[in-house]
Amino acid sequence: MLTILQKEITSYLSSLVAYVTIGVFLLVLGLFLWVFPDTSVLNYGYADLGSLFNTTPYLFMFLIPAITMRSLAEEKKEGTFELLATSPITDWQIVLGKYLACLLLVLLALVPTLVYVYSVSELGNPIGNLDSGAVIGSYIGLFLLGGTFVAIGIFASSITKNQIIAFTVTVFICFFLFSGFDSFSGLLSFQNSEIQNFGINEHYQAISRGVLDTRDLVYFLSVSGLFLLLTKTVLGGRKW
Repeated sequence: MLTILQKEITSYLSSLVAYVTIGVFLLVLGLFLWVFPDTSVLNYGYADLGSLFNTTPYLFMFLIPAITMRSLAEEKKEGTFELLATSPITDWQIVLGKYLACLLLVLLALVPTLVYVYSVSELGNPIGNLDSGAVIGSYIGLFLLGGTFVAIGIFASSITKNQIIAFTVTVFICFFLFSGFDSFSGLLSFQNSEIQNFGINEHYQAISRGVLDTRDLVYFLSVSGLFLLLTKTVLGGRKW
């Protein structure tokens, strides 16, 4: 598994894809945080990172599919997966190795956003006037959200040889699981319905408030585990 992890990280970092993708993510996030008037922290009148943590999940819906779309689809398209599959490693090691590699890239994309946190903190009056509990909770929520989206992306990449299809499927599933249940609940005028608890957004918002509930942790781990299990099942039933 560690060999696959190292191979995937080296492959991503040796190409421009990862740098361009992460660069665009940080640029767009910076525009939302500082430039666009509806979300700019400069227009709030107080130090707040709500726009950062509310915008990032939607940017993740494009960043993470761009990272994961090649993980297995490219292997199958180029015929290198047969070599990988016949090596002395299990399907779980393949899946987890690629999953952890993509998750590390997501973390790599999140690290520079700490500059935004520091900048907003310095703008506070007094300096450092930020709700540290909410900030830490939001980053934990983003990590769990990223892990879930990566698992979905790995699964989508396992069912096709086409990277564009893998990207599109990942975006659709991520958007549906994040916002679909909220929209469905609102459409049926069931705002207080338990149906919202099936959506990712409900659990992400709960963690972002700085309260770590085991139900939220179990939800993210369960969804991630489900898609990793589906990926392993797809690989186990391969006929290519």
